[in-house]
Amino acid sequence: MKVKTSITLSEDLLKVIDQKSGQFKNRSEFIETALRVYIKQMIRKQQNARDLDIINRRADHLNKEAADVLAYQVSL
Repeated sequence: MKVKTSITLSEDLLKVIDQKSGQFKNRSEFIETALRVYIKQMIRKQQNARDLDIINRRADHLNKEAADVLAYQVSL
């Protein structure tokens, strides 16, 4: 379901949108697509930050585990 809304954009931004929106039906489709892409990037960035936090909190344990695994290697 689409809901109509009104937003205010700067003139220079509208000019760029008009230049770049050739493959889209209209400005609205272009802006909606751009926002979806941006929101996906924001979500991915948040997920990556959470993952990095988990890795950092578990780093000592993970490093010990890796050292233990490496101890099982045989020299060739």
